[in-house]
This record gives sequence, C-alpha cells and structure tokens, in this order.
Amino acid sequence: MNSIQRLNAASLDIARRPRRNRKADWSRRLVRENTLSVDDLIWPIFITGGKKTRTPIGSMPGVFRLSIDLAVEEAKNAAELGIPAIALFPYTPPALRDEHGSEALNAQNLVCSACRAIKHAVPEIGLITDVALDPYTSHGHDGLLRGGEILNDETIAILCQQAVTQAAAGADIIAPSDMMDGRVGAIRAALDIAGFQKVQILAYSAKYASAFYGPFREAVGANKTLGSNTAAAGDKKTYQMDPANGAEALMEAELDIAEGADMIMVKPGMPYLDILYRLKTSFGLPTYAYQVSGEYAMIMAAAENGWIDGEKAMLESLIAFKRAGADGILTYFAPVVAKLLKKS
Repeated sequence: MNSIQRLNAASLDIARRPRRNRKADWSRRLVRENTLSVDDLIWPIFITGGKKTRTPIGSMPGVFRLSIDLAVEEAKNAAELGIPAIALFPYTPPALRDEHGSEALNAQNLVCSACRAIKHAVPEIGLITDVALDPYTSHGHDGLLRGGEILNDETIAILCQQAVTQAAAGADIIAPSDMMDGRVGAIRAALDIAGFQKVQILAYSAKYASAFYGPFREAVGANKTLGSNTAAAGDKKTYQMDPANGAEALMEAELDIAEGADMIMVKPGMPYLDILYRLKTSFGLPTYAYQVSGEYAMIMAAAENGWIDGEKAMLESLIAFKRAGADGILTYFAPVVAKLLKKS
C-alpha cells in the first residue's frame, strides 16, 4: 500500500457512523425520536342541514359537508378507529346569516344539534366546538362589524353566550378562534358562572391571517360573504396575526394561558412549525397544530396529479408536527391516517 492509499484508508477510519442506526427497519424504529399515533388526531367535520346529505367540497377532495345523521355515523367510525375527538364546523345557509351572527346563539343550530346527537350516540368521543361568528355573519367576519371596524368587546359578549350555548349542548372543549383580545378570560368566567367548570378551553392562540384558509371558507360558506365585504377590506388582518411575526405569538399564548386556557393552538400548521416549537418549549402546556384546508388541498392536488406520493407526504407532514412539539393535530386526514396506523 502506497502513502496515498494509506492516507485514504486512514481518512475513512470514522468512529461515528450514523448510518449504522439506519441500516434496517427494526433499527430505525428503535432509534426513532418521534412517533405518530391515533391518539394525536382530531378530525374536523363540516355539518350541514337535511338528512342523508353528503355534499362534496370542491377544493377539498375527499371531504364533505355532512348532515347530522351522517355526522353521527362518522363519529361512530371515528370512535371505532380510536380517534379521541372531532371538531365541528357548520355550513350556515345565507338565509340564516345576519350582521350580528344571531344564529350562533340558537340552541337548535347545526353545531348544537350535532353535539346532542353525537353525544347521545357516541358519548365516549370528545367534541370540540368553534367559537367565532364567521360561520354566522352576513359579512363573513369573526366579530361584529361597525363602520369598517371589527368590535372587540361587543363581540366578546356574544362569544360568551355562544360558548355557554355550545357547552349546554354537550361540547367538551370550547375553541375560540376569533382572535378578539381578552376573550379567553371572559369565556372562562361565563362557563364557570353557568356551571360548566369542567368544560375545557382550547385557545387559537397563534392564528395567522393566512392565505391557506380558502378551502375552509368554501366549506363553511364564508368565502363569498367575506369576499364581497368591502367595509373591512374583505380580510382579517386587524385581528388575526401578521405572518411575519413570531414573538407576538408568545405574547398571545401567554395572555391566553393567564386567562385560563387549558390548551393552545397554532394555525395554520406547516408554515408555522417554528411557532409551534417556540410555544411548546416556552410554556409546556398541551399544544396543538391545525393542518388547515389549504395544506390538505395542496397535498391532495399534488397527489392526484401524480407529482408526489400522497400517502407518504401526508404521514411526513403529520410527523413534522410531532417533531415540532405538537401534542395533537387537527387534520382532515384523520380517518385515513387512523386506518393506516391500525394496519401497521
């Protein structure tokens, strides 16, 4: 062996070879840092009127608006798959929308009716309900609108009533997504006064004014109302967070926790993994990510065009949330993933 050969051999005398731990499936599983289980999944479901109604959502392949009877059946399926909780979102017909979001306080509205029906049929599954006015307002905003301004304190008064109405219908977790200042503390107080001390609050603490919500707004019927609203510029930038900000999310979460939030959430998910990580490491509270409609739609569209392996991309996206610190993930992939995990 000449000197050059000896030098090359010496340079390859590597003490640490990380690839040794990757050599086989069993070894990779032994050293895996994060795992995804069915216990991590929350399934968002869209509710509509009628019976035996399953309306496809064009921008979300495989996702439907379900009448309450079919939502009950899906809740049964979710429970059988081991999914811990479902989140309910209504499609409110235009005739029931007004400037004040009055339908939000109707104890017989779609969400409340669905809560009662699902709790009766599947009492073991957790029910999460959204507290915000956008599914109910004629202008598509999360709060009351006056003179081009979203009213903070006046909106909170309505949200408190909405939260108590949902809790009375059987909601286990109230999830205020409106981003009004001070709403978590006010809702906690309202729930406690009404006797719902055991109802949890999942605060949308870091909810960004994102471009990834489009398909969701189609699903709940808010895209046309918001898009036609010129009084408040047709966007939600005065109350949802600026995508450029990170430290602000820490402040928002700290306020929500101080006001009584039991859990906090980051929305959207994948574009804000850094925020998710910072919130979990800073506060240690149960922290969730919402893989929103636009994220779902992108993966599905690319998969349907054959540009990516949809199943692998789906699972990779979800493990990213776990790696960043998520205790749970709201995802429209929940039933598909649960079935895959059950087989594995």
